Amino acid sequence: MSSSRKVILGLALAAAATLASAQTSVISGLGRPATAKEIAAWDIDVRPDFKGLPKGSSTVAKGTDVWEAKCASCHGIFGESNEVFSPLVGGTTKDDVAKGRVARLLDPGFPGRTTLMKVSTVSTLWDYVNRAMPWNNPKTLTPDEVYGVVAYLLNLGGVIPDDFTLSDRNIAEVQKRLPNRDGVTTRHGLWPGKGMGNGGVPDVKAVACMKDCATEPTVKSFLPDYARNAHGNLAEQNRMIGAQHGADTTQPAGTRPVAPAAPAAAAAKPSAAGDASALFKKHSCNACHSVDSKLVGPPLREVAKKLAGRGDAVDYLAGKIKSGGSGVWGAIPMPAQTLSADDARTLARWIADGAQ
Repeated sequence: MSSSRKVILGLALAAAATLASAQTSVISGLGRPATAKEIAAWDIDVRPDFKGLPKGSSTVAKGTDVWEAKCASCHGIFGESNEVFSPLVGGTTKDDVAKGRVARLLDPGFPGRTTLMKVSTVSTLWDYVNRAMPWNNPKTLTPDEVYGVVAYLLNLGGVIPDDFTLSDRNIAEVQKRLPNRDGVTTRHGLWPGKGMGNGGVPDVKAVACMKDCATEPTVKSFLPDYARNAHGNLAEQNRMIGAQHGADTTQPAGTRPVAPAAPAAAAAKPSAAGDASALFKKHSCNACHSVDSKLVGPPLREVAKKLAGRGDAVDYLAGKIKSGGSGVWGAIPMPAQTLSADDARTLARWIADGAQ
Protein backbone atom coordinates (compact mmCIF):
# COMPACT_ATOMS: atom_id res chain seq x y z
CA MET A 1 0.00 0.00 0.00
CA SER A 2 1.35 3.41 -0.93
CA SER A 3 2.00 6.04 1.73
CA SER A 4 -0.80 8.26 0.37
CA ARG A 5 -3.32 5.43 0.69
CA LYS A 6 -2.15 4.78 4.23
CA VAL A 7 -2.71 8.43 5.11
CA ILE A 8 -6.23 8.43 3.57
CA LEU A 9 -7.16 5.19 5.35
CA GLY A 10 -5.86 6.55 8.65
CA LEU A 11 -7.87 9.73 8.31
CA ALA A 12 -11.02 7.75 7.45
CA LEU A 13 -10.61 5.51 10.50
CA ALA A 14 -9.99 8.50 12.74
CA ALA A 15 -13.12 10.23 11.44
CA ALA A 16 -15.21 7.11 12.02
CA ALA A 17 -13.92 6.78 15.57
CA THR A 18 -14.68 10.44 16.28
CA LEU A 19 -18.23 10.09 14.93
CA ALA A 20 -18.88 6.97 17.00
CA SER A 21 -17.52 8.71 20.09
CA ALA A 22 -19.75 11.74 19.50
CA GLN A 23 -22.81 9.54 19.15
CA THR A 24 -22.24 7.70 22.42
CA SER A 25 -20.69 10.36 24.65
CA VAL A 26 -22.47 12.96 26.75
CA ILE A 27 -21.86 16.63 26.01
CA SER A 28 -20.96 18.38 29.23
CA GLY A 29 -23.76 20.59 30.51
CA LEU A 30 -26.23 19.52 27.83
CA GLY A 31 -28.81 16.92 28.81
CA ARG A 32 -28.26 13.32 29.85
CA PRO A 33 -28.86 9.87 28.36
CA ALA A 34 -32.49 8.76 28.46
CA THR A 35 -33.27 6.01 30.95
CA ALA A 36 -34.78 2.70 29.88
CA LYS A 37 -38.07 3.71 31.52
CA GLU A 38 -38.16 7.01 29.62
CA ILE A 39 -37.49 5.28 26.31
CA ALA A 40 -40.20 2.71 27.03
CA ALA A 41 -42.73 5.51 27.62
CA TRP A 42 -42.17 6.76 24.06
CA ASP A 43 -41.66 3.38 22.39
CA ILE A 44 -45.38 2.58 22.13
CA ASP A 45 -45.83 2.04 18.39
CA VAL A 46 -47.50 -1.15 17.21
CA ARG A 47 -46.26 -2.51 13.88
CA PRO A 48 -48.17 -4.47 11.22
CA ASP A 49 -46.57 -7.69 12.50
CA PHE A 50 -47.91 -6.68 15.95
CA LYS A 51 -44.47 -6.13 17.42
CA GLY A 52 -44.91 -3.70 20.30
CA LEU A 53 -48.47 -4.77 21.05
CA PRO A 54 -48.97 -4.97 24.85
CA LYS A 55 -50.62 -7.95 26.49
CA GLY A 56 -54.30 -7.55 27.22
CA SER A 57 -57.82 -8.43 26.14
CA SER A 58 -61.41 -7.26 26.21
CA THR A 59 -64.82 -8.35 25.05
CA VAL A 60 -67.06 -6.51 22.61
CA ALA A 61 -69.51 -5.91 25.48
CA LYS A 62 -66.89 -4.21 27.67
CA GLY A 63 -65.71 -2.21 24.68
CA THR A 64 -69.29 -0.98 24.22
CA ASP A 65 -69.26 0.52 27.73
CA VAL A 66 -65.94 2.28 27.11
CA TRP A 67 -67.17 3.53 23.75
CA GLU A 68 -70.38 5.03 25.13
CA ALA A 69 -68.52 6.72 28.00
CA LYS A 70 -65.50 8.11 26.14
CA CYS A 71 -66.00 7.89 22.35
CA ALA A 72 -69.66 8.28 21.40
CA SER A 73 -69.80 12.03 22.09
CA CYS A 74 -67.63 12.62 18.99
CA HIS A 75 -68.19 9.52 16.86
CA GLY A 76 -71.81 8.58 17.59
CA ILE A 77 -73.14 5.49 19.37
CA PHE A 78 -72.51 3.31 16.31
CA GLY A 79 -69.41 5.07 14.96
CA GLU A 80 -71.40 6.45 12.05
CA SER A 81 -71.66 10.11 13.08
CA ASN A 82 -70.34 12.77 10.73
CA GLU A 83 -71.06 15.74 13.03
CA VAL A 84 -67.62 16.10 14.63
CA PHE A 85 -65.27 13.75 12.76
CA SER A 86 -65.58 11.57 9.67
CA PRO A 87 -67.57 8.33 10.13
CA LEU A 88 -65.59 5.31 11.32
CA VAL A 89 -68.02 2.55 10.39
CA GLY A 90 -70.04 1.86 7.24
CA GLY A 91 -69.50 1.00 3.59
CA THR A 92 -68.19 -2.55 4.12
CA THR A 93 -69.98 -5.84 3.40
CA LYS A 94 -69.66 -9.56 4.17
CA ASP A 95 -68.12 -10.03 0.72
CA ASP A 96 -65.42 -7.47 1.60
CA VAL A 97 -64.60 -9.42 4.78
CA ALA A 98 -64.32 -12.61 2.73
CA LYS A 99 -62.29 -11.14 -0.16
CA GLY A 100 -60.09 -8.59 1.64
CA ARG A 101 -60.95 -5.71 -0.71
CA VAL A 102 -63.64 -3.09 -0.14
CA ALA A 103 -65.63 -2.88 -3.37
CA ARG A 104 -67.10 0.55 -2.63
CA LEU A 105 -63.68 2.17 -2.65
CA LEU A 106 -63.91 1.85 -6.44
CA ASP A 107 -67.47 3.18 -6.56
CA PRO A 108 -67.43 6.95 -7.31
CA GLY A 109 -71.11 7.12 -6.46
CA PHE A 110 -70.67 6.02 -2.85
CA PRO A 111 -70.94 9.11 -0.64
CA GLY A 112 -67.96 8.67 1.70
CA ARG A 113 -64.90 6.76 2.83
CA THR A 114 -65.07 5.48 6.41
CA THR A 115 -62.14 4.28 8.48
CA LEU A 116 -63.10 0.60 8.22
CA MET A 117 -63.31 0.95 4.44
CA LYS A 118 -59.73 2.23 4.18
CA VAL A 119 -57.64 0.77 7.02
CA SER A 120 -55.66 -2.31 5.97
CA THR A 121 -54.09 -3.40 9.28
CA VAL A 122 -55.68 -3.88 12.70
CA SER A 123 -52.38 -2.68 14.19
CA THR A 124 -52.99 0.78 12.69
CA LEU A 125 -56.42 0.95 14.31
CA TRP A 126 -55.10 -0.25 17.69
CA ASP A 127 -52.06 2.05 17.60
CA TYR A 128 -54.04 5.18 16.72
CA VAL A 129 -56.70 4.63 19.39
CA ASN A 130 -53.96 3.94 21.94
CA ARG A 131 -51.85 7.03 21.26
CA ALA A 132 -54.43 9.62 20.19
CA MET A 133 -57.81 8.90 21.78
CA PRO A 134 -59.88 10.34 23.36
CA TRP A 135 -58.90 13.37 21.30
CA ASN A 136 -59.23 15.77 24.24
CA ASN A 137 -57.40 13.45 26.68
CA PRO A 138 -55.08 11.17 24.65
CA LYS A 139 -53.11 8.23 26.06
CA THR A 140 -55.49 7.80 29.00
CA LEU A 141 -57.04 4.50 27.85
CA THR A 142 -55.64 1.33 29.39
CA PRO A 143 -54.52 -1.46 27.01
CA ASP A 144 -57.63 -3.48 27.90
CA GLU A 145 -59.84 -0.46 27.12
CA VAL A 146 -58.11 -0.08 23.74
CA TYR A 147 -58.73 -3.76 22.98
CA GLY A 148 -62.37 -3.20 23.91
CA VAL A 149 -62.81 -0.12 21.71
CA VAL A 150 -61.16 -1.84 18.73
CA ALA A 151 -63.28 -4.95 19.31
CA TYR A 152 -66.44 -2.82 19.34
CA LEU A 153 -65.52 -1.11 16.06
CA LEU A 154 -64.67 -4.43 14.39
CA ASN A 155 -67.94 -5.87 15.61
CA LEU A 156 -69.87 -2.93 14.11
CA GLY A 157 -68.14 -3.68 10.81
CA GLY A 158 -69.12 -7.34 10.90
CA VAL A 159 -65.50 -8.49 11.30
CA ILE A 160 -65.96 -10.27 14.66
CA PRO A 161 -69.11 -11.63 16.39
CA ASP A 162 -70.90 -10.14 19.41
CA ASP A 163 -69.39 -12.60 21.91
CA PHE A 164 -65.78 -12.19 20.72
CA THR A 165 -62.86 -11.43 23.05
CA LEU A 166 -60.04 -9.55 21.28
CA SER A 167 -56.54 -10.05 22.70
CA ASP A 168 -52.86 -9.90 21.82
CA ARG A 169 -53.02 -13.67 21.25
CA ASN A 170 -55.71 -13.68 18.55
CA ILE A 171 -55.39 -10.25 16.91
CA ALA A 172 -53.28 -11.71 14.07
CA GLU A 173 -56.20 -14.03 13.20
CA VAL A 174 -58.57 -11.06 13.23
CA GLN A 175 -56.25 -9.31 10.76
CA LYS A 176 -57.14 -12.03 8.24
CA ARG A 177 -60.77 -10.84 8.30
CA LEU A 178 -60.21 -7.08 7.95
CA PRO A 179 -62.33 -5.86 4.97
CA ASN A 180 -59.51 -3.99 3.19
CA ARG A 181 -56.55 -6.11 4.30
CA ASP A 182 -55.46 -6.66 0.69
CA GLY A 183 -56.08 -3.09 -0.38
CA VAL A 184 -52.51 -1.87 0.19
CA THR A 185 -50.49 -0.98 -2.87
CA THR A 186 -46.96 0.30 -3.41
CA ARG A 187 -47.53 1.21 -7.05
CA HIS A 188 -47.67 4.93 -6.49
CA GLY A 189 -44.02 5.93 -6.87
CA LEU A 190 -43.57 7.13 -3.28
CA TRP A 191 -40.70 4.68 -2.72
CA PRO A 192 -37.65 4.47 -4.98
CA GLY A 193 -35.98 1.32 -6.24
CA LYS A 194 -36.81 -1.44 -8.69
CA GLY A 195 -38.21 -3.71 -6.00
CA MET A 196 -40.78 -1.18 -4.82
CA GLY A 197 -43.60 0.80 -6.33
CA ASN A 198 -43.71 1.25 -10.07
CA GLY A 199 -40.03 0.78 -10.83
CA GLY A 200 -38.82 3.98 -9.27
CA VAL A 201 -40.84 6.31 -11.51
CA PRO A 202 -41.95 9.24 -9.32
CA ASP A 203 -45.66 9.94 -9.00
CA VAL A 204 -45.09 13.68 -9.41
CA LYS A 205 -43.05 15.45 -12.08
CA ALA A 206 -42.43 18.99 -10.92
CA VAL A 207 -41.16 21.62 -13.33
CA ALA A 208 -39.55 24.67 -11.78
CA CYS A 209 -40.83 28.03 -12.96
CA MET A 210 -37.96 29.72 -14.83
CA LYS A 211 -39.70 32.64 -16.58
CA ASP A 212 -42.75 34.86 -16.25
CA CYS A 213 -43.07 33.70 -12.64
CA ALA A 214 -45.66 35.34 -10.39
CA THR A 215 -44.00 37.65 -7.88
CA GLU A 216 -46.85 37.94 -5.39
CA PRO A 217 -49.76 35.65 -4.51
CA THR A 218 -53.23 36.99 -5.17
CA VAL A 219 -56.11 36.17 -2.83
CA LYS A 220 -59.03 34.99 -4.96
CA SER A 221 -61.55 34.46 -2.15
CA PHE A 222 -62.97 36.81 0.45
CA LEU A 223 -65.89 37.13 2.84
CA PRO A 224 -68.55 39.51 1.43
CA ASP A 225 -69.40 42.44 3.69
CA TYR A 226 -73.10 41.50 3.83
CA ALA A 227 -72.18 38.04 5.14
CA ARG A 228 -69.33 39.08 7.38
CA ASN A 229 -71.09 38.55 10.71
CA ALA A 230 -74.18 36.72 9.51
CA HIS A 231 -73.56 33.74 11.80
CA GLY A 232 -71.74 35.40 14.66
CA ASN A 233 -68.06 36.05 15.23
CA LEU A 234 -66.01 33.39 13.42
CA ALA A 235 -63.05 33.94 15.75
CA GLU A 236 -65.14 32.63 18.64
CA GLN A 237 -66.36 29.53 16.81
CA ASN A 238 -63.05 27.73 16.22
CA ARG A 239 -61.63 25.06 18.46
CA MET A 240 -59.02 26.42 20.82
CA ILE A 241 -56.14 24.56 19.19
CA GLY A 242 -53.86 25.30 16.26
CA ALA A 243 -52.90 28.54 14.59
CA GLN A 244 -56.11 29.19 12.62
CA HIS A 245 -58.33 31.16 14.98
CA GLY A 246 -60.66 32.72 12.40
CA ALA A 247 -61.33 36.33 11.48
CA ASP A 248 -62.95 38.67 13.97
CA THR A 249 -66.10 39.29 11.92
CA THR A 250 -67.44 41.87 14.36
CA GLN A 251 -64.83 44.28 12.96
CA PRO A 252 -64.65 45.74 9.43
CA ALA A 253 -62.54 43.89 6.87
CA GLY A 254 -58.82 44.62 7.19
CA THR A 255 -59.11 45.78 10.81
CA ARG A 256 -56.41 44.49 13.11
CA PRO A 257 -57.68 42.56 16.14
CA VAL A 258 -58.20 44.82 19.13
CA ALA A 259 -55.83 43.93 21.95
CA PRO A 260 -57.67 42.91 25.12
CA ALA A 261 -57.58 45.34 28.00
CA ALA A 262 -55.03 44.66 30.70
CA PRO A 263 -56.60 42.52 33.43
CA ALA A 264 -57.28 44.12 36.77
CA ALA A 265 -55.07 43.19 39.68
CA ALA A 266 -56.08 39.80 41.06
CA ALA A 267 -57.69 39.69 44.47
CA ALA A 268 -55.92 37.96 47.29
CA LYS A 269 -58.48 35.13 47.22
CA PRO A 270 -59.79 33.76 43.88
CA SER A 271 -63.51 34.17 43.26
CA ALA A 272 -65.91 31.28 42.84
CA ALA A 273 -66.13 32.15 39.14
CA GLY A 274 -62.34 31.94 38.90
CA ASP A 275 -62.40 28.51 40.54
CA ALA A 276 -65.10 27.31 38.16
CA SER A 277 -63.30 28.70 35.12
CA ALA A 278 -60.17 26.80 36.16
CA LEU A 279 -62.21 23.61 36.64
CA PHE A 280 -63.79 24.17 33.22
CA LYS A 281 -60.33 23.87 31.65
CA LYS A 282 -58.95 21.27 34.09
CA HIS A 283 -61.69 18.77 33.26
CA SER A 284 -61.47 19.52 29.48
CA CYS A 285 -65.04 20.86 29.34
CA ASN A 286 -63.77 23.44 26.84
CA ALA A 287 -63.14 20.64 24.34
CA CYS A 288 -66.90 20.50 23.66
CA HIS A 289 -68.33 23.68 25.17
CA SER A 290 -67.76 27.41 24.85
CA VAL A 291 -69.19 30.13 27.05
CA ASP A 292 -71.16 31.95 24.36
CA SER A 293 -70.86 30.02 21.08
CA LYS A 294 -71.66 26.47 20.00
CA LEU A 295 -68.87 23.93 19.59
CA VAL A 296 -69.85 20.27 19.96
CA GLY A 297 -72.26 21.01 22.78
CA PRO A 298 -74.41 24.07 23.55
CA PRO A 299 -72.92 27.38 24.77
CA LEU A 300 -73.02 27.62 28.55
CA ARG A 301 -74.95 30.90 28.58
CA GLU A 302 -77.69 29.30 26.47
CA VAL A 303 -77.90 26.56 29.09
CA ALA A 304 -78.22 29.21 31.81
CA LYS A 305 -81.03 30.95 29.89
CA LYS A 306 -82.90 27.68 29.43
CA LEU A 307 -82.73 26.90 33.15
CA ALA A 308 -83.44 30.46 34.35
CA GLY A 309 -86.13 30.43 37.03
CA ARG A 310 -85.65 26.80 38.03
CA GLY A 311 -85.03 26.49 41.74
CA ASP A 312 -83.19 23.19 41.27
CA ALA A 313 -80.96 24.40 38.43
CA VAL A 314 -77.70 23.77 40.30
CA ASP A 315 -78.73 20.27 41.41
CA TYR A 316 -80.00 19.46 37.92
CA LEU A 317 -76.80 20.63 36.21
CA ALA A 318 -74.53 18.88 38.70
CA GLY A 319 -76.39 15.63 38.03
CA LYS A 320 -76.18 16.06 34.25
CA ILE A 321 -72.45 16.81 34.45
CA LYS A 322 -71.84 13.62 36.41
CA SER A 323 -74.17 11.28 34.50
CA GLY A 324 -74.09 12.71 30.97
CA GLY A 325 -76.94 12.12 28.54
CA SER A 326 -78.39 13.15 25.18
CA GLY A 327 -81.53 14.47 23.55
CA VAL A 328 -81.81 17.79 25.39
CA TRP A 329 -79.53 19.78 23.07
CA GLY A 330 -79.34 17.46 20.09
CA ALA A 331 -78.39 13.92 19.10
CA ILE A 332 -74.71 14.02 20.13
CA PRO A 333 -74.48 12.48 23.62
CA MET A 334 -72.45 13.95 26.45
CA PRO A 335 -70.44 11.23 28.21
CA ALA A 336 -70.52 10.79 31.97
CA GLN A 337 -67.76 12.70 33.76
CA THR A 338 -65.47 11.40 36.50
CA LEU A 339 -64.96 14.66 38.41
CA SER A 340 -65.82 14.92 42.12
CA ALA A 341 -69.26 15.95 43.38
CA ASP A 342 -67.81 19.21 44.75
CA ASP A 343 -66.27 20.11 41.38
CA ALA A 344 -69.53 19.26 39.62
CA ARG A 345 -71.53 21.57 41.92
CA THR A 346 -68.98 24.39 41.53
CA LEU A 347 -69.27 24.15 37.75
CA ALA A 348 -73.07 23.82 37.94
CA ARG A 349 -73.42 26.93 40.09
CA TRP A 350 -71.15 28.90 37.73
CA ILE A 351 -73.12 27.82 34.66
CA ALA A 352 -76.48 28.52 36.32
CA ASP A 353 -75.27 32.06 37.16
CA GLY A 354 -74.49 32.73 33.49
CA ALA A 355 -70.88 31.49 33.24
CA GLN A 356 -69.48 34.95 33.95
